[in-house]
Amino acid sequence: MSTISTDKGERTPLWQRITHAHHFRSHDEEFDACKIGMWLFLTTEILLFSGFFCAYAIYRTMYPEAFQGGSHHLDWRWGSLNTSILLLSSFTMALSIRNAQLNQQFWVKFNLLFTAFCGILFAVIKFALEYGPKWSQGKRPGALYDYPNPSHPSEPIWWSVYYVATGTHLLHVLVGVAVILVIFYRATRGMYGPRHYTGIEITGLYWHLVDLIWIFLFPLLYLIH
Repeated sequence: MSTISTDKGERTPLWQRITHAHHFRSHDEEFDACKIGMWLFLTTEILLFSGFFCAYAIYRTMYPEAFQGGSHHLDWRWGSLNTSILLLSSFTMALSIRNAQLNQQFWVKFNLLFTAFCGILFAVIKFALEYGPKWSQGKRPGALYDYPNPSHPSEPIWWSVYYVATGTHLLHVLVGVAVILVIFYRATRGMYGPRHYTGIEITGLYWHLVDLIWIFLFPLLYLIH
């Protein structure tokens, strides 16, 4: 773990006083180790969502009418809006990394905060405009399903796949927002700059994966019909 050196005085920016952990030979070696660790973690995340995609493929092959009927109840406009929000947030996340590399402290904080705002907006749209109305209408997963006019007897399976896949993705969005806010707080203390931006870099990798997963979920769930 990186440590903060006090040799250069308190007026020196914090990012200039951060040194690599004692078990690394250099700051670059520590940076590479952190990125490799994050890539390994992201690999496990891909395996997790791969299970959802496999379940989707199997059940859609078995019950195509149920999937088409269930997808008809999704509003592609809200899905498109959320897709645009996540794409914009990935752009501002990448900008925050570049801002740190150029020591643009104001824009580092601005872009991190804007990225977190986009994640929160995504969650609000998901809960208030998608999950809430559908749940109240009885469009629920599995045994909880009690919508009066299903288009196919197996439609509860569709809703199970929908809620599990999008709910797990939404959980990842909320975790990402929490991490970004922590990074933002550290940025307000001046912890990130040209010599030290590891935290922003690996957070950006996670956020880009969250965005990428949604790019696959959106057409598979919303654009069937």
